[in-house]
Amino acid sequence: MSKKPLILVINDDGITAPGIRTLISVMKTIGDVVVVAPDGPQSGMGHAITINSTLHLEKVTIDDGDQLEYSCSGTPADCVKLGIRQVLDRRPDICVSGINHGSNASINVIYSGTMSAALEAGIEGIPAIGFSLCDYNWNADFEACKAPIKTITENVLKHGLNDGVVLNVNIPNVKKEDLKGIKICRQARANWEEEFDKRQTPFGKDYYWLTGKFVNLDKGEDTDQWALDHGYVSVVPVQFDLTAHQSIQQLNTWELNN
Repeated sequence: MSKKPLILVINDDGITAPGIRTLISVMKTIGDVVVVAPDGPQSGMGHAITINSTLHLEKVTIDDGDQLEYSCSGTPADCVKLGIRQVLDRRPDICVSGINHGSNASINVIYSGTMSAALEAGIEGIPAIGFSLCDYNWNADFEACKAPIKTITENVLKHGLNDGVVLNVNIPNVKKEDLKGIKICRQARANWEEEFDKRQTPFGKDYYWLTGKFVNLDKGEDTDQWALDHGYVSVVPVQFDLTAHQSIQQLNTWELNN
């Protein structure tokens, strides 16, 4: 039996995306790799799971190498569930998700299929990391991602993570030599100012295309967005317990049982 760590690799851009191919190449320098990824793009799916249709899982070969790879018809969260319960014969030592084409910093974490895959692994008690590059281009240059991804992954394997916590890692769109380092951050308070572009099909039927711009409302210098804007890799510890613990005491003062 191999003494190398067993690494489950997931993404949301699809199994053939350049980002996941880069992530696989880095993980193969660390441990034994098994890939379970969507058969097509699943960006913005959040933590959706498939409950009203069938799921399909197919063993595939994309690149040369000894990694096992499976293409899944479901969402990123589905991929984690199937990977753990149907593909692997033991629990993975770590689950890594990405490399996403585009930022998952700040409020983007809510919508991200990449981060939802990491969170699903975290729910299962598996150390997990979501990796994203702040470049939406399909042919983005992922070279600058390799060293920080390896460093962060090896540290998680060595030190572990607190129960209920996964890491959201974003890498700025800069050349490798221009990276300034890695910063532990909090999530910036920001939102999207969204609009729907109303259009018509050639047959005169209305349809809508979501557009908008990202607005950073947070001036703090300890946020993920600040780090990215200044050339740093941002690392945000994310928890899937959504309880606003600081509000419990206040709510207990309400007259709810009179």
